[in-house]
Amino acid sequence: MDYRERRKEQARQTEAAILQAALELARANSFDKVSVRDICQRAGITTGAFYHHFRSKEDLLSRGFAPLDRRMEEALSGHEGDPPPERLWRILSTYAAFIQDQGWELVARYYQRRLDAPDDASSMDPTRYTLRSMVDCLRQAEEEGLLLPGWSVEWTADFFFRHFRGVVIDWVLHRGSYPLLPKLEQDYALFREIFQTR
Repeated sequence: MDYRERRKEQARQTEAAILQAALELARANSFDKVSVRDICQRAGITTGAFYHHFRSKEDLLSRGFAPLDRRMEEALSGHEGDPPPERLWRILSTYAAFIQDQGWELVARYYQRRLDAPDDASSMDPTRYTLRSMVDCLRQAEEEGLLLPGWSVEWTADFFFRHFRGVVIDWVLHRGSYPLLPKLEQDYALFREIFQTR
């Protein structure tokens, strides 16, 4: 690995450490009560390093879901050959577990931040691993003749994300008072009907 690659990897690790520290502190104390200094101390970095990666504490929220893609990649590794309905459930259940791990308050702040910056469409960026994985899964289902005709792969993937984002918002409105995964599992039992069984 050359110098430039090492620096890039080091920057990625520092950013991940900052996000992880902020998440842990926010879970314990609420996001409003966590200071940049607290985050830096927990991550073992200087405040200068923090501001090299993030403009502010609020800026963390814009990129707070970036670790989802890494977690999704780990969850799907070795399952590329699974049937599409099983792989789709793995995608959705990993998404639900990730969201629940963030805690309802932090997720609420994330969505508030998105509402305050409506031009930020990063969560549905088509290059993101999570969205690409779902599209690939549904495309395979279509190629195998498993997807019901009349709905495009892209529309179906978008529908899933819109629906499950709604479930997450309902969970936030209920202040995380019920476990998210069983709720999504119930919904998925219905959504499996998009696959034609032979």
